[in-house]
Amino acid sequence: MGRNKVETRITKLLNIEYPILQGGMAWVATHELAAAVSESGGLGIIAAGNAPANVIGEQIDKLKELTDKPFGVNIMLLSPFAEDIVDMICDKGVPVVTTGVGNPGKFIEKLKQHNVKIIPVVPTVSLAKRLEKFGADALIVEGTEAGGHIGELTTMAVVPQVVDAVNIPVIAAGGIGDNRGFLAALSLGAEGVQLGTRFVCSKEAKVHQRYKEKIIESKDRDAIVTGRSTGYPVRVLKNRFTKEYLDLEKQGIDFETLEKLGVGRLRKAVQEGDIDNGSLMAGQISGLIGDVKSCKEIIEDLVFGSQKAIERLSSLIGGGDNE
Repeated sequence: MGRNKVETRITKLLNIEYPILQGGMAWVATHELAAAVSESGGLGIIAAGNAPANVIGEQIDKLKELTDKPFGVNIMLLSPFAEDIVDMICDKGVPVVTTGVGNPGKFIEKLKQHNVKIIPVVPTVSLAKRLEKFGADALIVEGTEAGGHIGELTTMAVVPQVVDAVNIPVIAAGGIGDNRGFLAALSLGAEGVQLGTRFVCSKEAKVHQRYKEKIIESKDRDAIVTGRSTGYPVRVLKNRFTKEYLDLEKQGIDFETLEKLGVGRLRKAVQEGDIDNGSLMAGQISGLIGDVKSCKEIIEDLVFGSQKAIERLSSLIGGGDNE
């Protein structure tokens, strides 16, 4: 894979071969998946989710048995264990942290003191500018096309605006699943990409087969948004659970009731394969995914397959008579 080296500020910052990050998906981004992505030249990420620090510490130890390549941990800032996770990360010498659902400002100074690279996920220009001032090393700019917790702006619209507003490197996320999306992100000014749903459908992802099949079978309009009324919108594949949830939202049911309804639903989908009653977090890119590949094959498609897309663009842009 070395013959097609892709070098950006992200590859230099993270000491990785390709500017490709794997999303920090709760219950999905385990040490097995993260190690496979890192071994393939990208940056694998363990998702902390709502797990306590000792559980994530064990995941980190297991990852280190599988690879000596750089990796990261994603901290879900709404987790009651977020502060404990930060302390554990500093103790274990984790090289990279990504964060989601919130502002990591209060943790940045401590993480930087322990030489941890901090890359928050942001959905807006204003938060991107604020976190650059706080000392973030790079930013994952995620469009509403992504699976899981989302903002409102599309990847196509928000990525170039953030690129123009900050000086630190930008990683594009949301709606990227193949080499065309990879090239599009670079064209928008991003210096790397983050993929989530595509890596769910990888051989190394310890996700129930029915979950993977549901993504593969999905069509372009099957990834819908729940929870807009709560202020915490989440993109998932529609099923019996989402119908029940959306019906209750329309009735104006209170936040606490809706929150209780969603407890344990992601685990039910990922581990039990309950595709009717589980929360099948997935992005709009689901309709583009038609198979399960190894992480190595996914990354090779992004890097090597982009050459064909470049050749096609070159024929379109430079194919006419220049006289």
